[in-house]
Amino acid sequence: MKRNTEGPGVGLLLLFCLAGVGHSCVDPESAYRLTGIVCRLTYPAAAVLNEKTTEVIQAAFQHAKYPSIQGEKSVPFMGKLKYGINNLEIYNLTIGKSEFELQENEGIAITISNVSVVFKGTITYEYGSSLFSLSQSLDFDIESQSDLVISFKLYCGKSRVAADTSDCYLTFHKLLLLLQGDREPGWLKKVFTNFITLTVKLVVKGQICKEINKVANILADFIQDTAEQFLSNGNISVDIGITSSPVITTNYIESYHKGLVSYNSSTSAIKDSVFKPEQISEDRSLYFWLSDVSLDTLITAAYHDGRFVKNISRTELTDMFLIQLSIDRPNLVSKWLLSEEPMLRAWSASVPRFWTTPQGSSVRVVAAVELSSAKQDSPVLYFETEMEVSVRASYAEKKVILKATPVYISTSNFSISEGVTEKGLSAYLQEAVEKIGIPKVGSYLEAATTAVMDKQGLNLFDLINPEVIPYNGYVLVQMDFGFPQHLLVEFLKEMLEIPGYSSFHG
Repeated sequence: MKRNTEGPGVGLLLLFCLAGVGHSCVDPESAYRLTGIVCRLTYPAAAVLNEKTTEVIQAAFQHAKYPSIQGEKSVPFMGKLKYGINNLEIYNLTIGKSEFELQENEGIAITISNVSVVFKGTITYEYGSSLFSLSQSLDFDIESQSDLVISFKLYCGKSRVAADTSDCYLTFHKLLLLLQGDREPGWLKKVFTNFITLTVKLVVKGQICKEINKVANILADFIQDTAEQFLSNGNISVDIGITSSPVITTNYIESYHKGLVSYNSSTSAIKDSVFKPEQISEDRSLYFWLSDVSLDTLITAAYHDGRFVKNISRTELTDMFLIQLSIDRPNLVSKWLLSEEPMLRAWSASVPRFWTTPQGSSVRVVAAVELSSAKQDSPVLYFETEMEVSVRASYAEKKVILKATPVYISTSNFSISEGVTEKGLSAYLQEAVEKIGIPKVGSYLEAATTAVMDKQGLNLFDLINPEVIPYNGYVLVQMDFGFPQHLLVEFLKEMLEIPGYSSFHG
């Protein structure tokens, strides 16, 4: 069933979800077991993107390089007429409405109607015989109105998803040649109108379709670079290489990515993914399916990169221990808080284990905690706590929110300052870990994750009611969204810096 929407260019920006590196691509069903990340872009999302992409189509028209046209023709009573059309440029471009359709197992069909363009240029001509000759140069305008029909084929190239728009047609409803603005030309000017108009049609049609294909692939490269930068931080990166060509249905476009985490010189592997297409619905605009394997190896990489270490001191430390617990604070802890420059250092003493169930994402880890002060040569207290925490994640008001629920806590491996013994210390520390430590760690992770995402530009997107839903072996992120206008601006700016794209005309 065909569905229409206003505003051209949906095929270009559908590549937002699809750009990626693909060293080896197989059929979708074979690719499922190798997939760590899936992106599904539904028809409503395509409509949102389509409404905002006029600038991309305008860029394709305005930046097409039109070659000089040379030719000659025998004209009765005049002899041979030689002509050249030079400096052909676009002015006064307007674009009408657009209709697009997702064609199952085919591509994206786009029909853009009422594209009105004025071309300007110069015609040089020379005619005559052995008895006389005449040459002249005239400025001209070409008023045109046309429809543009494009079929975007998305395929898995040698290194990335690419767009093929060779199935492209430009149908002219009007093409009026005006020499020096003359709307009532004499007989000589009419000669030009009769045969030069056809030549211009062919040249313009070929260059516009060629330019749209070029812009589509420049945009694919731009989106790939943006996605790779978003998923990279320091020594950690995620390989978003595709495992299969995109799947297109009448309701959505879906792409399958490796989701392999790279840290320094090592890269994770996925051999038996749990992904199945029915795990994703079609009710929201945009879906990201994230495998436990990808998320677990991402956490492991962060651990090896030393990111799970925190030093707390001064007012922040004092405020932490204002929380009332059911067990009285031991003298050891009270004296430490009153000592000169008390410091609490906490870090992950084991590689965290991560897995997901419908109840939430679980993390099991051994954490080490050390209490020290400026006047102590050795720590006042050292202990380890093994814990399992169930976490529900959400994103609201441009911030990551983590709700952590302790499942299991056990403290061990105590080391206390020489000569100090204290009853009830283990029970106090266990409650402190539950009611002070876990919430504090959660707040740090919220702030750190939000800061990383802001640095990558996520806060510039208008995400509408995003949901993070845990399942057995994977997490599904689903949302509606407003158009990321800043990305289009950045893309157009970058395109202008490419050789051959120096400035807009008009």
